[in-house]
Amino acid sequence: MNDTATTRPYSSSVGDYVKAIWEVASADAASTKDVADRLSISPASVTNMFVRLQEMGLVGYERYRGASLTEEGQAEAIRLVRRHRLIETFLMEHLGYPWEAVHEEAERLEHAVSDGFTERLAEYLGQPDRDPHGDPIPTEAGTLPPEVSFPLSDSTAGARVEIVRVKHEDTPVLEYLGERGLMPGRRIIVREVRTVDGVVTVEDEEGPSYSLGSSLADAILVRRLSEDGSQ
Repeated sequence: MNDTATTRPYSSSVGDYVKAIWEVASADAASTKDVADRLSISPASVTNMFVRLQEMGLVGYERYRGASLTEEGQAEAIRLVRRHRLIETFLMEHLGYPWEAVHEEAERLEHAVSDGFTERLAEYLGQPDRDPHGDPIPTEAGTLPPEVSFPLSDSTAGARVEIVRVKHEDTPVLEYLGERGLMPGRRIIVREVRTVDGVVTVEDEEGPSYSLGSSLADAILVRRLSEDGSQ
């Protein structure tokens, strides 16, 4: 591990943009609207920043296509994503934060610590590969673990599955799921998948059943278990 703190080369606003582009589109182009919605700012501000990011060599920008990250922009985004998700993990596992509160706190902290701190934190946590929401944590080299999950909405009645990831950041939604234990690591049985409205009903082997709307079922990613409950 390198103990030398790396000076942050870009402003926090630049970091927020490249991370948002990566989260919205990964290797593809992110539209102005998508990034504006992600950051809750005006499309005009996003367009101006896209031009600036292109001048900095962090994105390639075409007016009607959007912005795609360059190799340098991708590296910066992944660096921040790694830091953010490690901080979330630390807040929940060691400071007792509920999982619905760690995202906003990590957003504030990710711009205040160095790369050296990030790697010390990773070592302290045992090099985790998933954060509290099940999102993959990039390695120091920038690689991600393979994604083996699929949306709960794509399950079939009778399937035994394990929740792997919840792709939702809204506090009320995460509180709702947390209160019901519908979090990464929870094993459930799919009782019904309604084609008419997309509602999915799930049940714990020893607990109550829950009916989840289509948008929520789309945001819960699972992996199938065998009949005996093994992976």
